[in-house]
Amino acid sequence: MSVDRLRAATEATRYQKKWFLDVARRAREGEPIAFVNADAPHEILRALDIPYVVTQWWSSIIAAKRMSPAALERVAAAGLPDFSVQYDAIPLGEQDLPADDRPWGGLPQPTFAIAERSGDVTQKIFEQWGERDGTETFLLSRTGADPAPPRWWELVPRRWEEAFGSARIDLLEDEIGELTAWLEERTGRVLDRGRLARILDLGNEQAEWNRRTRDLIAEARPTPVTVNDTMPAVMVPQWHRGSEWAVGAARSLYENVAERVERGDAVCRDEKLRLMWVGRGLWSDLDMYRRFQDEFGAVFVWSMYLAIAADGYARYGDDPMRTLAARFVGITDQLYVPPWSNEWYVKEALAHGVDGVVHLVADDTPGAGLISEALEKEGIPVLEIRANNADQRSSSAARIPERITDFLRTRVSARG
Repeated sequence: MSVDRLRAATEATRYQKKWFLDVARRAREGEPIAFVNADAPHEILRALDIPYVVTQWWSSIIAAKRMSPAALERVAAAGLPDFSVQYDAIPLGEQDLPADDRPWGGLPQPTFAIAERSGDVTQKIFEQWGERDGTETFLLSRTGADPAPPRWWELVPRRWEEAFGSARIDLLEDEIGELTAWLEERTGRVLDRGRLARILDLGNEQAEWNRRTRDLIAEARPTPVTVNDTMPAVMVPQWHRGSEWAVGAARSLYENVAERVERGDAVCRDEKLRLMWVGRGLWSDLDMYRRFQDEFGAVFVWSMYLAIAADGYARYGDDPMRTLAARFVGITDQLYVPPWSNEWYVKEALAHGVDGVVHLVADDTPGAGLISEALEKEGIPVLEIRANNADQRSSSAARIPERITDFLRTRVSARG
């Protein structure tokens, strides 16, 4: 017996659409809004009451509406590459689509475009926003990872100076101060550090609920929820991190999952194989994650979204600006940079009891091969697929469902 859609997922999706339409209205009425990437310190914007839209979330909506090819055609028509870091580039093309083709009426022209320099291409894409009338760009530095101490996920909540190194945190703290002054000058608003501290506290509370949910799912046999439900259920609140609503949504997700575990619900009653999806979500085809249950009894039980929300964001400290810097200085390391990433993915794979891993590798994710190698060394077969998650042209050409089917037949079924 399969289970219905997770209540927390439908509620989060409904809330986000209503929120976006309200932000779009306010922007069209003249209120400043910001467009930011996932690694920028969103909490500063929240503390200054500046609404913000996250690149990766907006790209996921465009992809889900099957408009990413049209958006990328506009990128190419502007003389820009449409084949690199599409996750960041798609919203740039969406701005130029006909009004009727823009999801939910489209993203209004932002006042600010803010990003961490996670790579040369991301920097250039955000510089393009700054070339448009009415938008200014602010870029933060991306620093290199120091060697990771063992079990970093136990260290970073409170011993983050030791985990990341003070020099890296010093630089980002200074740049967050510059960003704050830049926004204050342009909006006439003044940062309330007490409010920022409260926002950080709420973010920690949200992370604690996410950790409980992740651990509950890891222990549950068979799995009571699908990753295509947990992805929106955890990520929509992440883009509202530090708000009372986001904490309530994270708690609701935990309670939904706990109810299902208590009842003995199962996504696939005849669960035989447990799969892990390493990489960004395939937003244009979320139903794909359930496609292998009938034939193989194979269920995707893990994605990075809930796991990094559980392990990657909690930071406790007395100085809110420095604590915020510690929250963001190592996010990319944790997800993509060996040895930080390798050890974490292996830990998660073992905790969730996975029989196989599908690893979606984008062109801007360093260390992918080393992550796959570490999992294989644990005896867990890995299928690497090189494609962009938000570019429907790329994911279609990669023949993702067909390759997973072959992977299950030839490598995973025997092991399971």
